[in-house]
Amino acid sequence: MISSRCAACKYLRRRCPSDCIFSPYFPPNDPQRFSCVHRIYGASNVGKMLQQLPSHLRSQAVDTMYFEAQYRLQDPVYGCVGIISQLHQQINRAESQVAKIQAEISFLNSNAQEVEEPQVDQHFEANSNFINNFLPEQINTLDLSPYGLPSTQTSWFN
Repeated sequence: MISSRCAACKYLRRRCPSDCIFSPYFPPNDPQRFSCVHRIYGASNVGKMLQQLPSHLRSQAVDTMYFEAQYRLQDPVYGCVGIISQLHQQINRAESQVAKIQAEISFLNSNAQEVEEPQVDQHFEANSNFINNFLPEQINTLDLSPYGLPSTQTSWFN
């Protein structure tokens, strides 16, 4: 005879009725899942919780109970709260690093602007001095594009 009992009924050594509350959530091929949940919550409590929930929330509730039970067995004092605390600390460290990096970027940007502004002015002054040494009619024949100035095709003095 092939056994079609769910993992909960196998664990509890009972016959699995067709309307078993556990069978959709504790398949026979994963007995560890029910064993873990049973050790923390007990079969009676799990059954009562599932009966009180709407059917569309039961799967998520069983997943949550399993997750919490696993971590409670690994860490009997803190359980999943210990994991949540560790994740919260990691988030705080990451936020702190982001704030430090943003401050460093702002600092570097402000220093770069202070350094670049005089160079732009010096470059403009050099180009102006270069142009001022020519007569207006000579400027029209110059190729000023290497100096960052408009092409000589446009006449500035006409």
